[in-house]
Amino acid sequence: MTLLDSMAQFLGPHYMKVKFVHLLFAMVWLWSTAVAYLTYIVPVVRRWFADPDNPALLQQRNEVLERFDDGVVLEHVAFPVVLLSGLCLLLVGGWGPDSYWLVLKLGVVCLIFLPIEIYDYWLSHFGGNKKKIRRREGGDPLSSRRYEQVMQYHLWFLVVTTPLIAIGGVSVVYLATVKPL
Repeated sequence: MTLLDSMAQFLGPHYMKVKFVHLLFAMVWLWSTAVAYLTYIVPVVRRWFADPDNPALLQQRNEVLERFDDGVVLEHVAFPVVLLSGLCLLLVGGWGPDSYWLVLKLGVVCLIFLPIEIYDYWLSHFGGNKKKIRRREGGDPLSSRRYEQVMQYHLWFLVVTTPLIAIGGVSVVYLATVKPL
């Protein structure tokens, strides 16, 4: 008996519990930042775009994106749980490559969500964390070229990825629930 067989045998009786964890954390991942994005980031960034030379609006933009970096922790804890529970479901679910809904779902997850999340982790917690850059470079974001560069990366990242996540997320939930193919 292989390790995968042993895991499948162990997880089999717990399929519905694993599925619950998977769906719960998928919803946390998909929706945990939506309110902050729509009610804080979008309005502040729109005002700043309308008057980019206004120092008060620039300060608001910087603060809201730094706080957003702090707030995405829920999303960034949920995503690995979704991946691991998804692998467990794949192992015991009995679905294979002939289940086109699953192939399409995994394609979206692997080709869209995974690269987005890798870059998102970098932007929010590692080399792109605005608060860390500001502190490392003397505390004044207005005098830091690196801070502004990463801020622009993050803004473009949000513009590009928001529709991908919204459409892809709803599509994956639909595929997993309805299994149309």
